[in-house]
Amino acid sequence: MALAIFWFLDGLTIGILNKMSRIGRLMAEEGVRLNKFIAEAGIASRRAADRLIEDGHVTLNGRPAVLGDKVLPEDTVCVDGNPIKRETGTAVILAFNKPRGLECTSDHGNEDNVIDFINYPKRIFTIGRLDKESEGLLLLTNDGDLANKIMRSRYGHEKEYVVSLDRDVTPEFIKGMASGVPIEEGVVTRKCKVFMEDPRTIRIILKQGLNRQIRKMCAYFGYGVIRLVRVRVMNIELGNLKSGRYRDISKKEREELMGILDKSTLAEKDN
Repeated sequence: MALAIFWFLDGLTIGILNKMSRIGRLMAEEGVRLNKFIAEAGIASRRAADRLIEDGHVTLNGRPAVLGDKVLPEDTVCVDGNPIKRETGTAVILAFNKPRGLECTSDHGNEDNVIDFINYPKRIFTIGRLDKESEGLLLLTNDGDLANKIMRSRYGHEKEYVVSLDRDVTPEFIKGMASGVPIEEGVVTRKCKVFMEDPRTIRIILKQGLNRQIRKMCAYFGYGVIRLVRVRVMNIELGNLKSGRYRDISKKEREELMGILDKSTLAEKDN
């Protein structure tokens, strides 16, 4: 009787293990979505990876890749003819004080590209952008999923800027900037926080990042931007980091950042 029970349990265990093995094989056969693979290789965020695929920069096993492709362990993925592989280990997260004149691109044909300027030993890319004439805090990473969570405006992550203007600030200007500004046809900015620092300087906290948003908001009220400096992204602050220098974010900053991202939820789309 005892021997029969042992055989039954042994057979049951083998059956469970075989089933788990089959599930594992099926998961491997399904593969990883190509944009996720590219993001985890430290090339770009998932959104940017989709653009690379659409623009014909990516091949899968020698053929032009298409959106929705899956990557299996034995597959070869190339971006602009260069084979890539997924990164392992702790993600790189750098805080960089971008000087005016650098461009947030990884295009090595652009002599002002920020990646060559930093010359980091690992492949990295920017988390979001600052336009060429803007300065201040720029985050860079090799983790595309992390970049996507930080950049996606519907998560509502704060970004803080100090803006110098070409004429004196008025209460009406502060109120108008904070209330939402029509910067393009059909596009009105979200409400934001705006404070006067001195007669010609404001501090503004946004939860979105439209192209040249602050400059367009100011222009709507007839103001020109003399200087624009980003001083914070979420919990990461520029502090006293010198222009043109970068640093690894601290262990405390990393833990706080991951905690914020873990609790993030998507807001409703803008109308």
